[in-house]
Amino acid sequence: MGREADWINTPGFNMVADEGLLFLKAYTPNAKSAPSRSCILTGRNSWQLEEAANHFCYFPSKFKTYPDVLEEHGYYVGYTGKGWLPGNPGTKNGKPRELVGREWNQIKTRPPTRYISAIDYSANFEAFYNDKPSGKPFCFWYGGHEPHRKYEYGSSLKEGRLTDDVDTVPEFLPDVTEVRTDLLDYALEIEYFDQHLQEILAFLEEKDDLENTVVIVTADNGMPFPRAKSDEYEYSNHVPMAIMWRKGIRKAGRIINDYISFVDLAPTFLDVTGISWSESGMHPTPGKSMRPLFSGRKQKSPFNEFVLIGKERHDVGRPDDLGYPIRGIICDGWLYLKNYRTDLWPAGNPQTGYPTVGGSPTKTWILENRKTPGMEHFWTWSFGKRPEEELYFIEDDPWCLVNMADSAEYDSLRQTIRDKMEDELRQQDDPRMFGKGDVFQKYIVSDERWRNGYEKIVIQKQKLVFPWINASDIDPGFEE
Repeated sequence: MGREADWINTPGFNMVADEGLLFLKAYTPNAKSAPSRSCILTGRNSWQLEEAANHFCYFPSKFKTYPDVLEEHGYYVGYTGKGWLPGNPGTKNGKPRELVGREWNQIKTRPPTRYISAIDYSANFEAFYNDKPSGKPFCFWYGGHEPHRKYEYGSSLKEGRLTDDVDTVPEFLPDVTEVRTDLLDYALEIEYFDQHLQEILAFLEEKDDLENTVVIVTADNGMPFPRAKSDEYEYSNHVPMAIMWRKGIRKAGRIINDYISFVDLAPTFLDVTGISWSESGMHPTPGKSMRPLFSGRKQKSPFNEFVLIGKERHDVGRPDDLGYPIRGIICDGWLYLKNYRTDLWPAGNPQTGYPTVGGSPTKTWILENRKTPGMEHFWTWSFGKRPEEELYFIEDDPWCLVNMADSAEYDSLRQTIRDKMEDELRQQDDPRMFGKGDVFQKYIVSDERWRNGYEKIVIQKQKLVFPWINASDIDPGFEE
């Protein structure tokens, strides 16, 4: 994957990459917002975070975050947009815990489309910065709601874009007008995020404070489309990442092909601020500081030989609010996945509208055409049940469509890479490696509105309780 597709324009991200480092193999351990952000904040994989492995969780009070530590060491800490969500962060001193610092969302603007947030991200950053005591170091989290769903369908076409502008439709999605339009609307929201990034960078430049500010730009998961976000494939966990630090990065403009995990971010933040992990009060991390990559010196060995990924419960939509547990490893260009509950529907039950996959024109098209001759495979790829093991060579198959796990030719490789994954997970005390994985299924959904969604929709016949899916996606008469 390169820096950007030709039909997406991100000069802010490009500036950070050109004046810093562009990481081509950066991954989130868990491709859903709350657990992914928990990994960033703590430096730990989601299976090491108890309840925080799940979406709509209670964030355990025992886990400190890097903003906690920086604030303790005199940093002015805040965020705009989406911080750590969705879930219950717990309390501190009788108030809701501020996992990423104080909220700065007061200043609003008129968004260009119906579903883009009205929060003026760059103006709120300026307000935060101007409120900061003079000379005090700062830590700020810009968490754009874009490109989270929903999108205003066709908003990109109103801006003069053409569906032919999309040069490549991922092969796991149908190449039809509705999907191309959805992709263009997605691009429009990415560009809106980037516009505010440009304004923040320009403001810091104006204040002569960009030179010694570490800027990291990434996403908490892959594209919000079927078989991407909330799954554990290449388009689920592979994220864009660029880091800029004019005073601290030598030989700017380099491309880094080493594997990077989100668990490496918190150690990096503490390292560049001169705070040792051992004195931070944070739990041990499997991650490590990326600062050696900043030097420009040739490294004797890869930064990471592999990255681990996985999930437990994302959105609810199965009996008893069960999740769909997966563990995976990416190593030497291969992706191996272990699905632990193949009896369950990966995206949630059909009767609840497969709620793990957010509502979209693309999702609706796939569901409406799941019995159309020649189109059935799109439903199977996104919503159908899966085998226990999956193995993909992502260098040739980034779409993860050719499963080699059952091929005798790759049997030895499959076992070797699986053993490597499980050995590392045991070292990280993953409960699933010790027959205790059901603990993740027992953690209660933090928001009572979405709790027991399957029972509410299917058994009690209540109205739709999931605002992130379309009512038309529910198939109460589905027959397997």
